Amino acid sequence: MKTARLKEWTYEEFMSLPEGGPFRTEIIDGELCMTPSPNTRHQEISRNLLRIIDVFLLQKPLGKIFAAPYDVVFSKDPLQVAEPDLIFVSKEHLSIITEKNIQGSPDLTVEILSPSTESSDRRVKHSLYERFGVLEYWIVDPESQTLQVFRLLDGRYPDPLEHGKSDLLVSPLFPGLSLALSEVFPA
Repeated sequence: MKTARLKEWTYEEFMSLPEGGPFRTEIIDGELCMTPSPNTRHQEISRNLLRIIDVFLLQKPLGKIFAAPYDVVFSKDPLQVAEPDLIFVSKEHLSIITEKNIQGSPDLTVEILSPSTESSDRRVKHSLYERFGVLEYWIVDPESQTLQVFRLLDGRYPDPLEHGKSDLLVSPLFPGLSLALSEVFPA
């Protein structure tokens, strides 16, 4: 992830940035991080995952799912704002959803790897989500067509469960959903 560190950003400064634009903007440990918009394959995977989970949640209202661009503010001092590709907040935690963003830790964050974000998604965001108690963190790799699931256990993410394109993903966050990964990865 390319970063521009000129100073430590405040929440107020971050909120005054213009919306939209060609870059996704996050603040990790007060540092401004900008990445280019995702590619077509990335967007197809994001759309497929969102559609599958959203249809399930319409039948079984366990919470709300959101897609980027949508900010998750983990902390204001130091400022920690991430923009996961997908975000799930269970109905028990809906109070963290505000009119502008999510203020606190969602139950699930999903990052779809891109060449410009892979290092950050695997290290920086893994650490951030673990530190702030995100119950599940999914890393989707379009190249290998795999999905890794990190489940928080005693405040840490142990080694992930890895699922391939022919697998079904089952998560305690979505009881009753067997997510066919063959429907997630485009042909």
